[in-house]
Amino acid sequence: MSKSKLEYIWLDGYKPTQNMRSKTKVEENFSGKLEDCPIWSFDGSSTRQATGDNSDCLLKPVAIYPDPVRKDGFLVMTEVLNPDGTPHESNGRATIDDDDNDFWFGFEQEYFIMNRKTQLPLGFPVGGYPAPQGLYYCSVGGRNTHGRDIVEEHADQCIEAGLNFEGINQEVACGQWEFQLFAKGAKKAGDEIWVARYLLDRLTEKYGYYIDYHPKPLGQEMDWNGSGMHANFSNTVLRTCGSKETYEKICEAFRPVVKEHIAVYGEFNDQRLTGDHETASIDDFSYGVSDRGASIRIPIITVEKGWKGWLEDRRPASNADPYKVAGRIVKTVKSANIEA
Repeated sequence: MSKSKLEYIWLDGYKPTQNMRSKTKVEENFSGKLEDCPIWSFDGSSTRQATGDNSDCLLKPVAIYPDPVRKDGFLVMTEVLNPDGTPHESNGRATIDDDDNDFWFGFEQEYFIMNRKTQLPLGFPVGGYPAPQGLYYCSVGGRNTHGRDIVEEHADQCIEAGLNFEGINQEVACGQWEFQLFAKGAKKAGDEIWVARYLLDRLTEKYGYYIDYHPKPLGQEMDWNGSGMHANFSNTVLRTCGSKETYEKICEAFRPVVKEHIAVYGEFNDQRLTGDHETASIDDFSYGVSDRGASIRIPIITVEKGWKGWLEDRRPASNADPYKVAGRIVKTVKSANIEA
């Protein structure tokens, strides 16, 4: 008889920024398959998802990955359901209209690695500041590169878990890093970002660090880049149309719903989207070829391939929920009413 440890991961009910929660279920003779993961429950009154007199919420498994650290372990991403089996109001995954996986997403997740003792990003001296940003981006060497050990270990764990992990790099600010994930299917893309975040956050426990996903953890007044979660996206139309006019029509579909997008693009994003530091103003909407100061960038590769490729929405903050970001983008692109 063998026993397996299934780590059920879910998002709590805190607003506007949800937190990851997890707990372990031990199963005997587990097959390792998603369909054999049972629905479980938890105390929603402790996570702002229920009241004490009716506290049970359900966890519905939606994705499973081998746990790269625990013996006989699995990571189980779940959706939160009400006791009657309907999606809980905190369940952003259930809002995604992409059941045929026509939408592909590549997320660029930026973050700061913080020292738990100093409460500062790695590389920041106590009571002062490191050299101005400029030499940290994609740097090599101990003078400008901080945190490579944990970043490399995180990359190894993501790959071992079977995530479609695509890369890492140090970012523009000191102690700031990024990883990239790609998935065919909007829901799967969200699953993989959350599991990658889980692995990263869990890894900090042994290093004495924590991850700060705040888009401007050093304050708006500081001359340091903020953190985003750029969303690269496509559907069959964008991948095959070969039409500049079609691309512009889809981009224009985003213009009247700026507020709706910003509402799910992350807390404190107004501190990041100022028009400086490679961002567009939160109050404006723009798009352009190879323009990192635009709301939506049209990659030069898309143009060079005859307007067949993808778009990049540069507005989502690093603390945004990828489910809600993907769900809103899918809804807006579909509103353009362009058939493949």
